[in-house]
Amino acid sequence: MKMSNRRNLALLGIVAVMLASTLLFLYLKSNSNETSTYAESRDLIGRIKQLNAQWETEILKARITTNHNYDPLVTPLIEMSQLWERFDTMESTHGRNDSPIWRASHDAYLTAILEKTRLVEQFKSHNAVLRNSLAFLPTAEDDIQEQLARLVDGDKLQLQNIANDTYDLLLSSLEFAQVTSDERAADILVGLNKLAVNKLRLPKQFHSPIDILSNHISLILREQPVVNRLLENIEAIPVAERLDDITSLLNTDQQQADAVDQHYHFYMLAFSVLLVLLLVYLAIHLMRSFTVINHVNKALKTVNDDLELRVEERTRELKDTQSELLDTARQAGMAEIATNVLHNVGNVLNSVNISADLVSRKLRASKAQGLGKAMQLINEHPGDLGTFLTQDEKGKLLPGYLNQLVEAIALEQQSMTDELAQLSKSVDHIKDIVATQQSYAGANSLMEPLHISELLEDALRMNAGALTRHHVTVVKEYGEVPQVMGDKHRLLLILINLISNAKYAMSDLSNRPRQMTLGVKIVDDETLQVSVKDDGEGIAAENMTRIFAHGFTTRKEGHGFGLHSCALAAIEMNGHLTAYSDGPGKGAQFTLQIPLKPVTEVA
Repeated sequence: MKMSNRRNLALLGIVAVMLASTLLFLYLKSNSNETSTYAESRDLIGRIKQLNAQWETEILKARITTNHNYDPLVTPLIEMSQLWERFDTMESTHGRNDSPIWRASHDAYLTAILEKTRLVEQFKSHNAVLRNSLAFLPTAEDDIQEQLARLVDGDKLQLQNIANDTYDLLLSSLEFAQVTSDERAADILVGLNKLAVNKLRLPKQFHSPIDILSNHISLILREQPVVNRLLENIEAIPVAERLDDITSLLNTDQQQADAVDQHYHFYMLAFSVLLVLLLVYLAIHLMRSFTVINHVNKALKTVNDDLELRVEERTRELKDTQSELLDTARQAGMAEIATNVLHNVGNVLNSVNISADLVSRKLRASKAQGLGKAMQLINEHPGDLGTFLTQDEKGKLLPGYLNQLVEAIALEQQSMTDELAQLSKSVDHIKDIVATQQSYAGANSLMEPLHISELLEDALRMNAGALTRHHVTVVKEYGEVPQVMGDKHRLLLILINLISNAKYAMSDLSNRPRQMTLGVKIVDDETLQVSVKDDGEGIAAENMTRIFAHGFTTRKEGHGFGLHSCALAAIEMNGHLTAYSDGPGKGAQFTLQIPLKPVTEVA
């Protein structure tokens, strides 16, 4: 009978394990991160479309600009290629590129972008030639007009007509560059023929300037239609339509994935019901076994009496090892203090590294290099410096440039001075952290007058580089708080840690802006309250009681010393540090409350 019961229980256990395994499998299948990957893929496609629109705008601007810098036509394409590589890698990871429909859409986009790139390269070549001729037309026409004005001999009326014809031809060419038509082209050809006839009536010194002007106008007649046609062809390339097709495929695939997830959820419900029924049956069976357990307990009581005798002997052995444990505990306490020192110094060293990097980059990109270029221009004209500064086009600009350079260098020096002051302040703070930790054995903390808002600004500056990299917006809600007496370096230790933790809590936030709110106010006229609130990953309910425990952390690279040391520092200032969160994904708020000690009361 007992063997039969054991077989039944074993069989039911196997069934329960199978059901639990099936539920786990269904949960893993339905809990995939496909939704987030679809959102990220659509975001990449949207950014590529924006860059494509920006690219087309830069092409249109290049048609009318006099600047021959074509970097704006290259940058969007480079960024589009980088985004596309990320998108293609992501799609390959999830196996969507194996579908013929996906492959066709991808190939269609790549074909369109290659064709557009080819046309843009042609446009750059033709447009550069066209812009050069358009820019040179006024100069060539001025040369002809100046020489016509110098002629003394000849019919004044005839010379005036030639000058007018030349100027009209210039205007017609410029109008043709703006509004291209066959009628204007015909008018310009008539003007060129007329100019060729007039050339024969003028002295030989006019022939070369007139030929130059005619050649540039002919080039404009040839190149302007080509440029216009290339712009039309570029605009007709359906890059945006191909991206829209890919977005539609993403939406369709996500709908199919969601439908599969719904099926998995239904199966999970069915198997969960079966598992619950099985567990209920096992519970009833266990209740029937309660009587057997009572009999076993009587036997255990006898064994327990024997164990008590053994425990007494073991207790005597434990007393002998108690002194060894006390020494071990003392060493562990010393290790915790050393860990806190290293953690707090590490936070401030981040600020030191950021400040040093900023000073280094500013020195490498210093405007002082422009002073050498200016002196090179001056040294090239040692004998005619006055003429160079008053008549030469570059020389006229040199005094103004030097004034601007002086202002820029002064701003650079002030900026680097401020950054070096912040660097020095961070180094001093490291020294004070070490001194504060050394005094934990019982020495009193150093109290000094403080403006809590200025202390918050120092903490923000020490985290400035990381906040900028993570695109965190800081909202300041500072109330009217008088100058207070407090332990500056313990307060700064807490604020730096809380701001750093809030920044890390929002590091994976992508569906909304990253915002941190700093609050300062007085509570009940006797308590100073400082709060740091973030919109990040939040805190699970089961972690709320452990958040300040030594060694507890939810970050892979975390060590669990920061909040623990902050809580200890708050207690040492007769205050307390608390945390609150509505749950995962709903942000968190850390609040520090310490007794309010205004400077006037202490004095």
